[in-house]
Amino acid sequence: MEISLRAHVAVVMGSQSDWEVMQEATNILQTFEVPFWVDIVSAHRTPHKMFQFAQNAAKNGLKVIIAGAGGAAHLPGMIASLTTLPVIGVPIKSSNSIDGWDSVLSILQMPNGVPVATVALNAAQNAGLLAIQILAIADNDLALKLTDYKQKLQEKVHEQSQKIRAFFYS
Repeated sequence: MEISLRAHVAVVMGSQSDWEVMQEATNILQTFEVPFWVDIVSAHRTPHKMFQFAQNAAKNGLKVIIAGAGGAAHLPGMIASLTTLPVIGVPIKSSNSIDGWDSVLSILQMPNGVPVATVALNAAQNAGLLAIQILAIADNDLALKLTDYKQKLQEKVHEQSQKIRAFFYS
């Protein structure tokens, strides 16, 4: 498994059906020009590939791993057990899911010693933003981009607030 030495973030998922959700993580990483690597790495169907990926992630230059999974959602926790890199889990509501709660709880309930940061159900964009925030600790340019991004969020809400107030109070 060849990972670009330029990639800082890996975005992995348990199956092709997870891509629709996980694509949001890659979209935000592209917006911030953060190099990433994407692949399907199933904890259940390709365990040897998952072990190889996780055990070599740091050596391959990765700094953060975003792992999305539905159903039993073992991928983020299994990866976290095999690496010292931060792992961000994205629970995915899949076709065999119990409203997504099985995925949320599988990722959220990690035992002490094997932490996985967990975002909301299907919130891959937030996983991407969290990865960017982690990287920005040591990257001033990225930190400035994050500051600008958050400022634009504030401005958008302010504009929306003005529009709704104008509708009711003008």
